[in-house]
Amino acid sequence: MLSGICPECAAHVPLREDVVLHEFLTCPECGTALEVVSLSPLTLDRAPQVEEDWGE
Repeated sequence: MLSGICPECAAHVPLREDVVLHEFLTCPECGTALEVVSLSPLTLDRAPQVEEDWGE
């Protein structure tokens, strides 16, 4: 089974074998929203925060 490292708490985050680039997931330890930013090497980063555009 694949796993990545949470950049927030350094926990191992289990990933499916068919994980894709820019997939979003949640750290099981700290609950941080994560994004797969690279597949080789497998790298996770904090997911971007959704910002409201205020109708612009």
